Amino acid sequence: MSHLFNDDWLLNENIAYAGTFGVSQNNGLAGFLPAFHDTQTGRIELSRFADGTPSPIHLLDGLPDDWIIHKSAQGHVTAIKQSVVAGFLFNGSFLTREQAARYRVH
Repeated sequence: MSHLFNDDWLLNENIAYAGTFGVSQNNGLAGFLPAFHDTQTGRIELSRFADGTPSPIHLLDGLPDDWIIHKSAQGHVTAIKQSVVAGFLFNGSFLTREQAARYRVH
């Protein structure tokens, strides 16, 4: 069965990683930037608002058009490619939420 990658997916990930560096609210001050990685192409994009400005949390509306599968009648992204994962840019490297959750401040 395929998964639908949408706002509910992001919410479920936030719940799964609550209390760790796997969510933006816990790691932003440490220099983690919410980002997405297309595992199929290797492309990494910072999370952005629909107008293109960087977002402090994971949002779908600012993703590249070629990652978007569906938009609502109002123009909001409702589904993205399954090869895209949410994570963070940190010190020039992409970390998955799982990797960020294991991070410890030194």
